[in-house]
Amino acid sequence: MLKFNIRGENVEVTDAIRDYVVKRITKLQKFFEDSVEATAHVNLKVYPNRTYKVEVTIPLPYLTLRAEETSNDMYGSVDLVTDKLERQIRKYKTKVNRKSREKGFKNLEFVPSDNETSDDDLKIVRTKQVSLKPMDPEEAVLQMDMLGHDFFVFQDAETNGTSIVYRRRDGRYGLIEAE
Repeated sequence: MLKFNIRGENVEVTDAIRDYVVKRITKLQKFFEDSVEATAHVNLKVYPNRTYKVEVTIPLPYLTLRAEETSNDMYGSVDLVTDKLERQIRKYKTKVNRKSREKGFKNLEFVPSDNETSDDDLKIVRTKQVSLKPMDPEEAVLQMDMLGHDFFVFQDAETNGTSIVYRRRDGRYGLIEAE
């Protein structure tokens, strides 16, 4: 059973919008076993140029479904993000079901269907070893840019932890710090 946490940034979440979000995202329940309980965290944003962004995150104990979409219409963005989540579920359903059985999460399995992604679609085709060099995040960004990569793994010189810098879709940079 899906629960909902819906909030808006620069937009009032009206009953009509709330009902539409719940109606559309509830359709994803058909992919889950009846025993699955999860909360869909939905963030609705309106930007000054009147574009509407919808972000949906559905955390499960060992898997998180997440998608975001932007369009010129709030309802259209909800439709786009729901379609994207459905494609993710369809694509990874077989793999997730197998992993959930291995880890003992029987209640998180997706409902089986006929057209499922084969394991060949998810096969790792290359493995690479890297030695992590101590550096600060700014140096890691420079190294990433010099290599022409979208991400770079490094050892944070200050914390000695493993971190990742990455290029965001908006062209800026993000930092992931391992716990």
